[in-house]
Amino acid sequence: MGYRNLQHCVADLEQTGRLVRVSEAIDARLEAAEIQRRVFASGGPAVLFQSVKNCRFPMVSNLFGSMERVRYIFRDTLAAVRSAVEVKADPSLLVRRPWRLFSAARTGLRMSPRYCRRGPILKHETKVSELPQLVSWPEDGGPFVTLPLVYTEHPDRPGLASSNLGMYRVQLAGNDYVTDEDVGFHYQIHRGIGVHHAAAMERYRAGGEPLRVNVFVGGAPAMSVAAVMPLPEGLSELRFAGALAGHRIPMIRRGPGHPAIYAEADFCISGVLDMERLKPEGPFGDHLGYYSLKHDFPVMKVEKVWRRPGAIWPFTVVGRPPQEDTHFGKLIHELTGPVIPTVVPGVKEVNAVDAAGVHPLLLAIGSERYRPYAPVDRPAEILTQANAILGQGQLSLAKYLWIVAANDDPDLKASDITGFFRHALRRVDWRRDLHFQTCTTIDTLDYTGSSLNEGSKVVIAAAGSPKRELPRELPTELRLPEGFDDPRIVLPGAVAIGGPSYEREPAAAARFCEGFAASDAICAFPLILLCDDAEFTARCENNWLWIAFTRSSPAKDLYGIGAFIREKHWGCEGSLVIDARYKPNYAPPLVEDPEVTKKIDALAARGGPLARWL
Repeated sequence: MGYRNLQHCVADLEQTGRLVRVSEAIDARLEAAEIQRRVFASGGPAVLFQSVKNCRFPMVSNLFGSMERVRYIFRDTLAAVRSAVEVKADPSLLVRRPWRLFSAARTGLRMSPRYCRRGPILKHETKVSELPQLVSWPEDGGPFVTLPLVYTEHPDRPGLASSNLGMYRVQLAGNDYVTDEDVGFHYQIHRGIGVHHAAAMERYRAGGEPLRVNVFVGGAPAMSVAAVMPLPEGLSELRFAGALAGHRIPMIRRGPGHPAIYAEADFCISGVLDMERLKPEGPFGDHLGYYSLKHDFPVMKVEKVWRRPGAIWPFTVVGRPPQEDTHFGKLIHELTGPVIPTVVPGVKEVNAVDAAGVHPLLLAIGSERYRPYAPVDRPAEILTQANAILGQGQLSLAKYLWIVAANDDPDLKASDITGFFRHALRRVDWRRDLHFQTCTTIDTLDYTGSSLNEGSKVVIAAAGSPKRELPRELPTELRLPEGFDDPRIVLPGAVAIGGPSYEREPAAAARFCEGFAASDAICAFPLILLCDDAEFTARCENNWLWIAFTRSSPAKDLYGIGAFIREKHWGCEGSLVIDARYKPNYAPPLVEDPEVTKKIDALAARGGPLARWL
């Protein structure tokens, strides 16, 4: 029933042909990450690097590299957890399908973590500098833990019940950090650790203790999934981890003022947050496909570093999607999808689009329920639902929320991205269906806004009967303003057009719109994307999603042909134009080191267990 620790998981995956060993020495700086990216992209197995240069600990990656492997890892518990979630979403299932009561109760018993006196994690001590110094991208500010399990307990309510387990970025060295003494933390807004940090600051100012933190690495795979689950505030991730692992999570009690330690972890870095000062953290190649730059963030003063016998260092690589963490998102959607209608009544489905970096773009399907006597031919209730979606935890960081009504097409799926946009673009009315929020919070990692954590959002709501048919070919009479060229269809009704660089002409988008009237042929396309490279943008769906929504800010970069402001509402008579050209203030995109690329090419040429996936 589930894996108790990482060693059991690795052994089982290897025995069933889902993991391969690499005996050749691999450098944790750039080489391991490039191998991981290639193996993931080719659908390869989990990889155990037995020999890591300048480090005595093996590393394992790609554990969650395919949904088949994810479902295999949790094969004994996934159905029970899904049933428990469905019962939570619809308690009437216990009456209609009483056999689920036993399964749900059994899952509930597994959920409570338990205290224990000892565990493998406390067998040996080590130092931060002896841990694998994984660097994933050439401009990263130092080595990072990419699958950290950051554990804190609420200062006012210590104990397992009010604990938080999160996957927050941890930098092991570099910048101004003192070797073996400092570890950098980067957590985004709306994260559970922030609540604990704020409470600790209040106590510290009144003469109390600083916040103590444990960073676990390794252990049962269920702990990694629990750390990224969007659970309601106050519900311990340890409970969810227990359900998914099939056993109560063992935590070692350490005495007053010290948070518990996960007994089956492979490594544990323990210390206290410096309550007096911050230190620069980053840069780091992140999930938007760019570097998040150097900024001041909390720093932990390291007190102890423990490791278990036979410890293995698990890692992943973060970068432009899709990457291994894409499958975390898919699993989360599978488990939490049934709960969405109970959290936001009327909402059928929400898709945080992975190819667009997750937070920049949400696609939602709602419903118009309140006017059965008169068919609704414009957005009404779905606007209320959109505001509710943007009030839910991490969903509140979205920049673009497109929402449509299920009434218009009951078979529509938010996961069908091309179908969703085709549906929305046939119905949207740019004169009324754009709803902005400005000077508000966005993702910490997103540099399109006005400053760190601050930017804008737009809700695009479309409902009712179709208003247009979407062109699939460019009009022969299309003439573009000077400096714009290479128009390409990205999907029905949407076209990408190359424009002058933003550095050369920042106001080019406004000039583009001024060159047309709403009656011109180009306005047959409701959506126009201005970009630096139209061929790349239109090459595939993932490219245009990435360019359009990671390189634009709604309030700054949405323009329109025939734009107007009426009663403080902005709209346009013709096409909506997104200025998705790369701006000078943006973080640089991620590019691999060419010398490392040559080394991995040479490794592939030599043959060996990974050759077919490199």
